Amino acid sequence: MAAMLLKPFRNSLVNARDFQFAARSISASSSLQAQAKSKKTLAKPGVKNIVLVEGVRTPFLQSGTSYADLMPHDLARAALQGLLHRTGFPKDAVDHIVYGTVIQEVKTSNVAREAALGAGFSDRTPAHTVTMACISSNQAMTSAVGLIAAGQCDAVVAGGCEFMSDVPIRHSRKMRKTMLSLNKAKTLGARLSLLGSIRMAHLAPDLPAVAEFSTAETMGHSADRLAAAFGVSRQEQDEFAVRSHALAKKAQDEGLLTDVVSFKVPGKDIVSKDNGIRPSTLEQMAKLKPAFVKPHGTVTAANSSFLTDGASAVLIMSEEKALAMGFKPKAYLRDFVYVSQDPKDQLLLGPAYATPKVLEKSGLTLADIDVFEYHEAFAGQVMANLKAMESDWFAQNYMGRKAKVGAPSLDKLNLWGGSLSLGHPFGATGCRLVTAVANRLKKEGGQYGLVAACAAGGQGHAMVIEAYPQ
Repeated sequence: MAAMLLKPFRNSLVNARDFQFAARSISASSSLQAQAKSKKTLAKPGVKNIVLVEGVRTPFLQSGTSYADLMPHDLARAALQGLLHRTGFPKDAVDHIVYGTVIQEVKTSNVAREAALGAGFSDRTPAHTVTMACISSNQAMTSAVGLIAAGQCDAVVAGGCEFMSDVPIRHSRKMRKTMLSLNKAKTLGARLSLLGSIRMAHLAPDLPAVAEFSTAETMGHSADRLAAAFGVSRQEQDEFAVRSHALAKKAQDEGLLTDVVSFKVPGKDIVSKDNGIRPSTLEQMAKLKPAFVKPHGTVTAANSSFLTDGASAVLIMSEEKALAMGFKPKAYLRDFVYVSQDPKDQLLLGPAYATPKVLEKSGLTLADIDVFEYHEAFAGQVMANLKAMESDWFAQNYMGRKAKVGAPSLDKLNLWGGSLSLGHPFGATGCRLVTAVANRLKKEGGQYGLVAACAAGGQGHAMVIEAYPQ
């Protein structure tokens, strides 16, 4: 598909350099506030309003740094405790806990349950774990929405965690089979025979990789092919990465990343900031060599998200229950969709497919959205999605649409940084995105926000968030 797409897109797509990458002021303007007030609410008669009361996260840290000696449930527990401390919400009033994660620690496979118990929740509070690659905590949140909409719960904590500092490394399959047989052997002779069958090949470890099982292709390689197919240049990717880090640094310095809660790492200092924000220049970016497709690829370590440790948590409630308990919600969680494409050729195009679907479901247009938060797996992936959304050719040939939906303006997109700079703990990013939308809507005076993300397996997600009346 990359070869098929390349020629048409070079001729038909907008040039990414038309986008302005300079950081914009994010103070709310009176005109934006007036526009927001004129928009109708997405509340539906007879349908329960579901709200985001609060969202927090641990600082997102590069793997192998301050969190290196912990376990995934330690981070999830810290996020849960941070949420409880921030809200003052009584533990026994939480009806259910749902957590998302991707690379599971075998000792705590239901990390939601272990984290909840560690955080002091009642042992009678049910907790379960979901996994959907990079949209795992998105799935956790929509699972919470479903539980509340169905009348099963009034208050659900959703979240996600990922711990890349210590991923499970297995013995080879030959060694695993031998060890399982050894465990079943009933005589000394049988055990000695099995031990004697072990060869050097048995000792080779089975290493994990960020790769598709169905295609055996690493995600970085897929991102490189996607960027080539959509004509996204190396310079365009580096420009977007520079933008992400500059905006994240600005937001951090101005105290806008209020979702971050400090975490006292056992035996170490208190961690209170993300440590992956590294403002750079295009000249510095240009010095890096391709990381995946060598020597002519365009995806580098600097224009890709980095391996990250972190956890997030959000409190989701029915509006009626939240108000009855005296809580002021931050936002309404409105319509959402999940999409899925061919993981070989369209692995990272989830936002391009999901955005128009969720807009149609909500009865909104692109112009109605005041705040966009798109997951930044790779700079090339974000730019490819924007180009796809600006292409009539792509809309007609791949999405079954008569015309393009259009791409979000960069004046509204990821203005407090994104996964390239803040970090991307696979299972935790979705909650960060939704909380960022809620916080930006309040800060900027907008009414509607839209979250979109891609995920391994060729899947994607989008959700519309509506600001809660001030």
